[in-house]
Amino acid sequence: MKELTTKTPESLKQLIAEKKEALRTFRFGSVGAKAKNVKEGRTIRKDIARMMTVLSAQKREKQAQA
Repeated sequence: MKELTTKTPESLKQLIAEKKEALRTFRFGSVGAKAKNVKEGRTIRKDIARMMTVLSAQKREKQAQA
């Protein structure tokens, strides 16, 4: 979590996009039963939620300063 708070909003948005793409490929891979780690989807969703939380906190902090 600490490494997420030091990132810029642009890099967080890029990481979110990458994780969403990974989640999409995981979902389509699981249809063909290629996934060995079935908990991977849950961890990816949680990572996306953490990143979005940090991003919104940074946005609120920026608005409070202005």
